[in-house]
Amino acid sequence: MLSMFEPLHFSKSACLLVLLAAFTGLAKAEKADQDKPIILEAEKVSVNDVQQSYDLNGQVLLIKGSMIVTGEDGHIQVDPEGYEFVEVKGTSDTVASFRQRREGPADEFMQGRGTQVTYNAKTEQLTITGDASLRRSLNMQMLDQLQGTKIEYDDITERYRVTPPADAKPEDLPLARAILSPRRKATLDK
Repeated sequence: MLSMFEPLHFSKSACLLVLLAAFTGLAKAEKADQDKPIILEAEKVSVNDVQQSYDLNGQVLLIKGSMIVTGEDGHIQVDPEGYEFVEVKGTSDTVASFRQRREGPADEFMQGRGTQVTYNAKTEQLTITGDASLRRSLNMQMLDQLQGTKIEYDDITERYRVTPPADAKPEDLPLARAILSPRRKATLDK
């Protein structure tokens, strides 16, 4: 496993927008989203109230507060405490996406895309796989960007991990990439 760096940590189209936590740890996922209802849209929705599970097929759109997840196939499992585990996949022609507003500055977002997006609301962990990318933007300006085969983000510890494929050869590297904007004192003091 290649760790890119340590401390920092669904739309009917085929993209994955992720709005999670800032790379600097200044902002976390929008906490108000935790108490919002889930709005689901898809060509087909199957609900099992007893098991608290939901299967979605075709043009999946999930909205919960400022969080938007898109893809072609999805599954949501709600645990007894009310936390959701979301898994959304794209197809060979489309991608899955995740987007969420950040706690803090009004226009700060995390957004990402890949062939599969999983998000565990209890542990606040996001995983994007398959030609994955994750970006942090402020006022629609890209600040930080990660790319790799698999990107894992832990919003609690604010750590990222970018992993190459298991069968990667030394001549294939680099398979992970990060572009990080400089931090300004004014941004860090907030």
